[in-house]
Amino acid sequence: MSRPGRLRLATAAVLSASVLAACSGGGGGGSTERPPAVKYQPPGEQAEVAAPTKVDTVLGPDATPAPVTSPEQPNLLMITMDDAALKDMQFMPHLQEVVADQGVTIANGLAPTPICVPARASLLTGQYAHNHGAVTVGGEGGGYSAFEDADTLPVSLQDAGYDTMMVGKYLNGYTRHEVDHEPPGWTVWRPTVDFATYDYEHPQLLVDGKIKRYDTYSTTLLSDQSNDLIENQADSDDPWYLWVNYVAPHHGSPIEDDDPEGISTAVPEKRDRNTFEDLELDTTPEMFEEDPSDKALIRAARQKSSEERRAGLREERQQRVEALQAVDRAIARTVDTLKETGQLDNTYVVVTSDNGFMTGEHNLNGKLWYFRDSIGIPMFIRGPGLPAGTTTQAPVTNADWAPTFAALAGTTLDRDADGVDVLPWLDSDATRRVIPVAGWPVKGGLEPLYTGVIVGPWTYVRGRKGRGELYYATNDQYQLYNLYRDPRYRAIRKELRGLWLETRDCAGATCPRTFMK
Repeated sequence: MSRPGRLRLATAAVLSASVLAACSGGGGGGSTERPPAVKYQPPGEQAEVAAPTKVDTVLGPDATPAPVTSPEQPNLLMITMDDAALKDMQFMPHLQEVVADQGVTIANGLAPTPICVPARASLLTGQYAHNHGAVTVGGEGGGYSAFEDADTLPVSLQDAGYDTMMVGKYLNGYTRHEVDHEPPGWTVWRPTVDFATYDYEHPQLLVDGKIKRYDTYSTTLLSDQSNDLIENQADSDDPWYLWVNYVAPHHGSPIEDDDPEGISTAVPEKRDRNTFEDLELDTTPEMFEEDPSDKALIRAARQKSSEERRAGLREERQQRVEALQAVDRAIARTVDTLKETGQLDNTYVVVTSDNGFMTGEHNLNGKLWYFRDSIGIPMFIRGPGLPAGTTTQAPVTNADWAPTFAALAGTTLDRDADGVDVLPWLDSDATRRVIPVAGWPVKGGLEPLYTGVIVGPWTYVRGRKGRGELYYATNDQYQLYNLYRDPRYRAIRKELRGLWLETRDCAGATCPRTFMK
């Protein structure tokens, strides 16, 4: 079927507003207005951070790959959570038991553009947002309508003989007005339909071209659907690829009595509600950062939070963790299904998120930004030939999974991938690579809010007005001190600036591919 034309202006306005509400970039308020932002003060020498020494280098010697012996055309399973934070993985014991303990925890998982649409488009294409073009959520360059879906990973896998299946959230803006267009490459296509995607208790799926409404909790529904598909593949001679997209812990409906005013929350399954009512926010120093005056690019990061807002963010985190409990059980169920049907030993299972999430870190609420709580994402993989119960420091982005899966399938992507096949690096001595990062306005627009690079412990970003931020996690674990104007770090800033200029418009083979120790 041909792709539908543009919606009428009135419908488009409603669509844009709804999409933005469903996938905002963070920094929102509570029931009371936040105080004025602390004035930005260009920082000089940051005495709290040690001066760099000879060992504090940006680049390092080349790492040595450790090739993995994999079966020919194994099954490929990608399980994606929505807005899952790294620090919340500690509350998912089944994930730890059936995936992490049996495979590899990727400590440096990164989303180079950490917000819904561009992150998911990277999973489909192997490209960074500046190349696949779906750079934000709404408006110009935003949402489903901005994404060209003709030559994605499932197309390449289907051409290689795979059955390809998709269940759950697709790209924001795939509404009932768009369902006549089924993206190419899918053997089974069962996406949720906006805006019921975020209705935890009454989701809608597109099944065999028809929209079906369910009165089943969203995570349970998607688990049922995906496990049925896995069971059906047990008697097939064809390899398969399945992408399961859970909505949790993204905020959604219905609104509950204990939801904080002005802060959107997830909706836990009834059995999980208030099971984490004693969970407090972390007390590490990036939480509600005391002196944010050196934060050059994000005004909201310089706005302090009232006690009322802090209480609301605590409730938000509680409900997010509670909503993840159903996902945790669903992951265990899926691994059980693979085992019971005799497919587990021939399947690679990846569990990740589109982006991270902040509930008070650096005074922010949401995603989009370059701080590690937002740009860092959970990543786990188990499968044939991978060492069990290990953790890798090799940096892996969501643009790497499409070329990795293509390589496992013995094929190549139709697009020029910016990411790389990461399998040979998961048991290596790699700790860093140059990764370009960027973020665009949530409401649309093709001029980035920031661009930059992350290289191991270094984060370097530049904004629209020439202001910049530089953090060194080795000497400043919580990214409290902006070293951009620290004279002791001038040479390092100059080196990072050069890498930023070299990579901000990279494409395909011109994007950095060297892993370093």
